[in-house]
Amino acid sequence: MAMTDLEFEKAVLPPKAGQEMAYFFIFCDNSIFIDEREEYQVSIPILKMDEALKLKLEDICFLGMIGDRSCYSSHAPALNKGISLKPINIRVLFEKVDFPFWKVAGYAKQIHDWNLNFKYCGRCGQKTERKGDEHVRICSNCSLMSYPRISPATIIAVVKENQILLARGVNFPNKKMFSILAGFVEPDETLEDCVKREVFEETGIIVKNIRYFKSQSWPFPDSLMIGFTAEYKSGEIVIDKKEIEEASWFSSDNLPLVPNQYTIARELIDWFVERSDS
Repeated sequence: MAMTDLEFEKAVLPPKAGQEMAYFFIFCDNSIFIDEREEYQVSIPILKMDEALKLKLEDICFLGMIGDRSCYSSHAPALNKGISLKPINIRVLFEKVDFPFWKVAGYAKQIHDWNLNFKYCGRCGQKTERKGDEHVRICSNCSLMSYPRISPATIIAVVKENQILLARGVNFPNKKMFSILAGFVEPDETLEDCVKREVFEETGIIVKNIRYFKSQSWPFPDSLMIGFTAEYKSGEIVIDKKEIEEASWFSSDNLPLVPNQYTIARELIDWFVERSDS
C-alpha cells in the first residue's frame, strides 16, 4: 500500500474503537521485520492485535495513525517458525519502502529503543512504568522521568572553491561510498563549535562562514542530523584513522559513490552540485 496520499499522525492514546488491522513495526536489535510476499515487494506487516499477541511480541506501543489504520512499535526476541515475516537491517528498508513509511519506521525505532533501554531507572535501578498519556517512563521508586532520547549531530558540506570535501568512514557499510563529515555535539558546545571541531579532528581542515542548511531525523540510533555548509579556510588533509579511511576534495563532475536520495548528506552534496553548475 502506497502512502503517497496518506499522512502519519502521531498520538499516544489509541482510538477508542479498536482497529481490526494495524501496522506493526517489529524490531529486534538492528533489524525490522517485513512482509516480503514477492521479490522487490516489501511492506510493513499488517496484523490483528490477537495475531501480534500470538507472536509473543513485547513492549507493544501505540504510535499514531496512518489514515484510519493504527500503528504500533514492538520488540520480537524471536518469531515462531513458519511465520512469513523476514528480518532485514533497518538501513536496508530505506530503499525498499515509500519514503513516508521509512520516516514512520524511523520514529517507531526510536520509540522502541526508548521502551527497551529505559525499563529500569538510571538513577536507582528500580523498574520504570510507561505513562499513559505521553511518551515518558517514570521510575516507580524515585520518580525520575525518562523521555525518548535525541542525540544532536552536525553534518557539514565543506567547500573549497569548486570542490567539496568527502570522506570514507571506517564504519561505512559500503566501503566504496564517500560522504560529507558528521559528528555528535558534545556537552557545553554550540552547533558551530561542533562543526569546527569535527571537521578539524577528522581531516585537519579549518573552516569559516558556517551556515545552517536544514535538519533531518536519523534513527541510527537516535540522532537529529543538523546540516551546515562551510567554506575552507586553511589546512591540509590529515585524517583521523580511527574515524576516516580516506578523504579528498572532489569536483561536481567527478564525484565518487555518494549516499542515496532522501538523506541530508545527499541533499548537501546536491546543493554543492547545483551551486557549481550555476
